[in-house]
Amino acid sequence: MQILVTGANGFVGKNLIAELKNKGYNDILEFTKETDHSLLEKYTKECDFVFHLAGVNRPKEEKEFMDGNFGLTSQLLELLNKHNNTAPVLLASTIQAENDNPYGRSKKAGEDLLFKYYKENDVKVYVYRLPNLFGKWSKPNYNTVVATFCYNIARGLDIRINNPDVELNLCYINDVLDEFLRALEGNPTMENEFCIVPKTHTIKLGDLADLIKRFKESRTNLYIPNMEDALTKKLYSTYLSFLPEDQFSYDLKMNCDHRGSFTEFMRTPDRGQVSVNVSKPGVTKGNHWHHTKNEKFLVVSGEGLIRFRKVDSDEVIEYRVSGEKAQVVDIPTGYIHSIVNVGESDLVTVMWANECFDPENPDTYFMEV
Repeated sequence: MQILVTGANGFVGKNLIAELKNKGYNDILEFTKETDHSLLEKYTKECDFVFHLAGVNRPKEEKEFMDGNFGLTSQLLELLNKHNNTAPVLLASTIQAENDNPYGRSKKAGEDLLFKYYKENDVKVYVYRLPNLFGKWSKPNYNTVVATFCYNIARGLDIRINNPDVELNLCYINDVLDEFLRALEGNPTMENEFCIVPKTHTIKLGDLADLIKRFKESRTNLYIPNMEDALTKKLYSTYLSFLPEDQFSYDLKMNCDHRGSFTEFMRTPDRGQVSVNVSKPGVTKGNHWHHTKNEKFLVVSGEGLIRFRKVDSDEVIEYRVSGEKAQVVDIPTGYIHSIVNVGESDLVTVMWANECFDPENPDTYFMEV
């Protein structure tokens, strides 16, 4: 199958082409503003499916709206008709087509042209009125407010919010790709005469800004966003794609002494925290117990001995652990526990606790195993 993609180097186009290749579609005819227009003649003769994504949304002159959103569509359909090519055509339109402004009218004109083409030629057409899209490879100050907020906040730049209560209807680029692939297979999601992307999200502009600011703060307070919320997960992935390339890494506070170090890695509001503990040879750490706090220990390097004793018992239980074998040891409540480095190198242990450390309520009671 030869697939023609117009607007191939745009936000949607780049993501679509990458996913098409992931799915094994390698015969892709890419058309961009820089492509010699004579190639459109060749592509419209050969293609088996058309993703018409090219369009103009921020022109220098108003007339460019109609030239880019209506004119190219007209040219594309005329060439397909000329070659008697009945390949299905998918048009990426916008909810702005409902508005009576130069951009909306130009997009509506492109839609009308496609529906007319369908009626006259009995060719499958899929018209998507897309909401505000967001995701990786979008452009700040161009594609979407999400891109602008992510770019600016990641760099400590100001953002502008005129009305924080304005509600945005957002759609994630990967959800768009999933739907476009269904259309490619002849199974689009329909709503009356239009096709739709079934997964969308609503958020107020002010809440969007606050959420993205919390993404940045997570590097210092270590709190991971709530990934159970689908919009938060997608926005966080988008935010990370806008990090400056010299700022992918960030430092953690290492609590160091002669015994080794203890470093908090990440926190969550509801699922506790993860830390990394390093113990020097011969060092014992722990020797305490908890009422409610419980932990999981995973030694990733070195050799250790984890020892347990129930608070009201003299019996000691031992578990030998090593970085040579991935083995999780649960630390139950009511058991005094310790971990000693019995090897000749540093003992490195990844520790999960079911609650974040609270100095006002540490739930930690020191006692020797």
